[in-house]
Amino acid sequence: MHFTSEQRLDDGVLEREFTLGEIPGILWTPASASAPAPLILLGPPPLGLRKIYPRLVARARHSAAEGFATATIELPGSGDRPRWPAAEQARADLRRAMEAGEPVSDEIVDALILPLVDKAVPEWQAALDALLSLPEIGGPVGYSGGVISIGVRLAVVEPRIVAAGFFAGSFVPRAMFEEARQVTIPLHVLLQWDDEGNDRQAALDLFDAFGSKEKSLHANMGGHTGVPQFAGDAVAQFFTRHLK
Repeated sequence: MHFTSEQRLDDGVLEREFTLGEIPGILWTPASASAPAPLILLGPPPLGLRKIYPRLVARARHSAAEGFATATIELPGSGDRPRWPAAEQARADLRRAMEAGEPVSDEIVDALILPLVDKAVPEWQAALDALLSLPEIGGPVGYSGGVISIGVRLAVVEPRIVAAGFFAGSFVPRAMFEEARQVTIPLHVLLQWDDEGNDRQAALDLFDAFGSKEKSLHANMGGHTGVPQFAGDAVAQFFTRHLK
């Protein structure tokens, strides 16, 4: 891990950009901590970190106020990372289907999500190795937001992640439902009831499939970007219960 920039935000949070090989990322740590801070991995959507930075830094500041360090990495094919023609073709097929008012086929969803999960999860694990080697970062570790299928896979294969907050706002391949049954960590799942790009019934079915004994579904009215502030507060309380 190589830190490329550092700045202190106005609330005292330390923000450091880094690279891990070719993978860019950002780490935020609280203004002051008497012990290594628990870590929350902030999953980004595949839009590029620069584009969604305001949303990420807001989540990071909120978490820092609760005593958590947070980190994110750029997804494969996103932002300034090398182009990924197969992913671009899958996104084009998705746009075409949605603009035509056609159902999004399983083939499109699989092509869009499954290769991304296969590439992104090992990168997240490598980032976690590097982050936990820093003296200011400790366990336990949570995962929050992002592409829900990436979170599902991480919850299955990464034992250092002990709790996860998912946003049911992305397409889910049928194969991920079987993996969801293997998830056993505590889960806090957000669902926007009127999300125009999300299959509500599929989100409910995925929640039902999770094997966790402790799982809660929090549904709010509104579209994809209309998550209310109090819903974010509830996620913070969830992580405080499980990471401290």
